[in-house]
Amino acid sequence: MNRLERIQQSFRKTSAPSFEIGDTVRVHVKVVEGEKERIQVFEGAVIARKGLLNTETFTVRKVSYGVGVERIFPIHSPIVTRVEVMRQGKVRRAKLYYLRGKKGKFAKVVDREFVASAKGKPGVTRKAEEPVEAASAPKA
Repeated sequence: MNRLERIQQSFRKTSAPSFEIGDTVRVHVKVVEGEKERIQVFEGAVIARKGLLNTETFTVRKVSYGVGVERIFPIHSPIVTRVEVMRQGKVRRAKLYYLRGKKGKFAKVVDREFVASAKGKPGVTRKAEEPVEAASAPKA
């Protein structure tokens, strides 16, 4: 392990939040105003996630008074105190930049549903398997 890797390792948080693209999250940010310090909450949909190790960032988008607002947060930054997942979104893309051009109902991400299967694994849906009959010899 070289010096750079050791420095990066020292700045990483031990408990990084777990969320995915499309999730609606509530980010608690530490704001310093003069000598006072307070926590401000920013709630919106995660539209992007990029970077590796301690340089990883995520972009959260919300619409405030009809204006789209995006903020980029470093995951391992000390100003991000907590990330709460409010809803999980069902998406098929790595980046949701197309939401910038959508308005109203069309700018929402569909919720992801978890259905327990017979084996009890979340997120797996299967039909009950029918017994397979032995192949019989063709009739002449």
